[in-house]
Amino acid sequence: MPERLTVSAARARAAAAYDRHATTWATQRAAVADVPAVDLPLHPPTERHALTDTDGVVEWATAWRGVDAVTWGRRRWTNVGEQRVPERLVLREPADVASFAGRGAHWRRLSARADDLIAAFGVDAGPVVRRFARTIVDLDAVDYARLVAVASWLVAHPDSGAYRRELPVAGVDTKWFEQRRGVVTALVAAATGRDQLGLREPPRLVRMRALDRGLAPSGLPDVSAPVDDLSALSVRARVVVVVENLQTFVALPALSGGIAVHGSGYAVDRIGRIGWVREAPIVYWGDFDRDGFAILDRLRAHCPDVRSVLMDEETLLAHRELWVADPNAATPFTPTRLTGGERRTLDALAAFGGVRLEQERLAWPHCLAALEGL
Repeated sequence: MPERLTVSAARARAAAAYDRHATTWATQRAAVADVPAVDLPLHPPTERHALTDTDGVVEWATAWRGVDAVTWGRRRWTNVGEQRVPERLVLREPADVASFAGRGAHWRRLSARADDLIAAFGVDAGPVVRRFARTIVDLDAVDYARLVAVASWLVAHPDSGAYRRELPVAGVDTKWFEQRRGVVTALVAAATGRDQLGLREPPRLVRMRALDRGLAPSGLPDVSAPVDDLSALSVRARVVVVVENLQTFVALPALSGGIAVHGSGYAVDRIGRIGWVREAPIVYWGDFDRDGFAILDRLRAHCPDVRSVLMDEETLLAHRELWVADPNAATPFTPTRLTGGERRTLDALAAFGGVRLEQERLAWPHCLAALEGL
């Protein structure tokens, strides 16, 4: 026979049910209205248990007398006569579950804000509340009001072209917005069906270095500027070296007719839009890893004649003691623009257990010797 359910154990089970279902209860009231939120059998004792553990049974029953949502039944026992025992705990409303589980304040805030957001942004805000419940509930009253005000303004001005700093809500700055961008975007999408906020983003900068001082624009050898501004420069490079690692980029030596461009991550999409870069011979130097070869493959989508340097199997094997595990090695990647030699190097990384070799770890004399031949 199951052990009788104590009040503390029932509270724990109610709390678990609340944690699982509270957001659904708050956003789908009609769907759950006719079903008790929590219905637990208390497994009252038999007469034998009452006789062998009288004090424990009395203490257990007494504890349940302080709980309103209990249904009671009568037992006619041969030796102890008629007894009234607690049989079930039936918490019909989510608020009852929350109160019993010690989550009353949480429920009041969650349910009120769910109602508020659904009224303001439509029924599609329900899934937003479920997804971002912790964020929404944890906001204090001031920040919650800011959230509603920002999302409402963006709904009313879908193509504002404003920078985040220009949002006309007191206390909302760029940091505040970025910390809550996910829930803001989701609320706006719930109301408009669009996942775009209509805001203007700061221009992404591309950094270039003139490895030949004669090519430095206005005498500036190191320039960071938006793509359109760089593209407008009159630069006639003999070779453009695209480098993934910043420390390597700044350490590159002088090179006749050379321009270096910092191609970190997937900035290569922007680099491919610079006309004078596309017109020059391009050399790419990235890390020995899945991402390094993926960036090379992607750069060739814009500049098909790019050749790689210091990404060959011989260089990889010469630095075996510097290999480390590649955390992204298992990420699917099907290259379509790598040469046969580059594919063999990529396959070698996998064959040796998913390793990587950062370009910054390569012996610098070895690198300089390769760069002198450009």
